[in-house]
Amino acid sequence: MDAADAIETQARSLGFGHFRVAPVQVKAPHAQAFVDWLEAGHHAEMDYMRRGAPERIDPSLRLATARSALVLAAEHGHARPPDPGGLTGKVARYAWGRDYHNLLGKRLKKFTKWLRAQGIAAWGGIDTAPILERAWANASGLGYSGKNAVQILPAKGSYLLLAVVFVDLELTPTPPLGRDHCGSCRRCLDACPTQAFVGPHVLDARRCLSFHNIESRAAIPKALRAPMGRWVFGCDVCQEVCPHNVSPTDPLHQDFAPKNAWLDLEWVLQATPDQINTTLAGTPLRRPGPIGLKRNAAVVLGNLKQPAAIPLLRPFAENADSMLAEHAKWALEQLGG
Repeated sequence: MDAADAIETQARSLGFGHFRVAPVQVKAPHAQAFVDWLEAGHHAEMDYMRRGAPERIDPSLRLATARSALVLAAEHGHARPPDPGGLTGKVARYAWGRDYHNLLGKRLKKFTKWLRAQGIAAWGGIDTAPILERAWANASGLGYSGKNAVQILPAKGSYLLLAVVFVDLELTPTPPLGRDHCGSCRRCLDACPTQAFVGPHVLDARRCLSFHNIESRAAIPKALRAPMGRWVFGCDVCQEVCPHNVSPTDPLHQDFAPKNAWLDLEWVLQATPDQINTTLAGTPLRRPGPIGLKRNAAVVLGNLKQPAAIPLLRPFAENADSMLAEHAKWALEQLGG
């Protein structure tokens, strides 16, 4: 077994179902496109994207001797469980099970430790680190960036979680796909409930529901509240309409099984912050914080148009947290309450 085969075998043994290799150049692939995206302000309030720009662009700032990029992926494309109805909200697929940041982070730590034990200098990261993981995936042939700016692996779909490891070993690159497989299709662009795509491959986070109901701690813009529909955490619309995701296959690993595909909105509103943090520990659903999750629940309850939500929302209309109160009042207006 040569070095590349041994490295791939180790990566797969740790739960990374896909393995590719890209050569490391002076700048990361598509670095200029990333700079242009930042300059256009499409990163919204995610200032960490700008702060980490030098490291995202220049791989030598992570590993000075980097010669190859190992691109890894794990699948999380379980089928969505049936709609339970009632006062429930939808959750984006990646957040149904364990927090992939923790899970893949631990796998990556084991992988880089193993590489170093073989005498190979290595640095690895997922999307919590300043790294252009989709650009490296494109360069390595691990799918292509779709018009919805999500990585798509033909015949597998886009429900992928990516990681990249720089090593000081020159390995034979795996070839890029050479073309995208979207063709003239624009279902993702047309289906976006907030028209967040400036054009093919360019997402403006300022209009993206996933930014507003996960990352942002501010009020959700009124113009985007009705388009949120039932999305209490994230949004998968641009992936759900993609032809590559027509029949998502349940991955062998159950770490991302659909435990939290739907959230009980009554529970979200009535639970204490400690109860929310404890119940959702180890999942991505803690990212917005208890107030943010309650804010999201209020908006979805307004969109559901079910009178049963009125008595749940009324106590929050005078809540000590002014942002939550404002969203509860908005929801009551939608319900005529």
